[in-house]
Amino acid sequence: MRTTITTTPLEGVVIVEIDYFRDERGFFIETYRRSVFADLGLPTDFVQDNHSRSRRGVLRGIHYQDERAPMGKLVRCTRGAVWDVVVDLRLGAPTFGQWTAVQLDDETLRQIYVPVGFGHAFAVLSDVADIEYRCTGYYVPEAEGTVAWNDPELAIDWPIESPILSLRDQRGQSLAAYRAQPAFRYRA
Repeated sequence: MRTTITTTPLEGVVIVEIDYFRDERGFFIETYRRSVFADLGLPTDFVQDNHSRSRRGVLRGIHYQDERAPMGKLVRCTRGAVWDVVVDLRLGAPTFGQWTAVQLDDETLRQIYVPVGFGHAFAVLSDVADIEYRCTGYYVPEAEGTVAWNDPELAIDWPIESPILSLRDQRGQSLAAYRAQPAFRYRA
């Protein structure tokens, strides 16, 4: 099965599309093959897989792990549809504070790679959505942070107006606060 990547305006953030077989029974897709990812210059050393389920209107993020616990993520939606957002949080990067977004869903089966130093978020567009993350680093709670999903400096064009948020996401810091506390922050 052929795998192609599409670059985004953010360095290292790529959309991964893999040909798949579909017929009246359903579909089959090989979502990851180490040799193909290596040939495309994508990470191949994944150490943890995560799976979340959310209902329509839920917004999760903008989450990141700082440089004490680097984590890149290969993200895909295995059920439903989400608006997936990646934000450059690398201090000094020419695209710091910029974002890109793509719809991930169970029809196109596309994935997005979120490199180390970037924040990640998604908003659920379908009745229910399952998201799977293949991670290059382990989850470390003390290295985790959240930037406010609705920070006016980011001006993310979310497709939902009044999202359902966790307490953590309600308390996300502004991009200005993130920038002002450079300890353990990624630098370009």
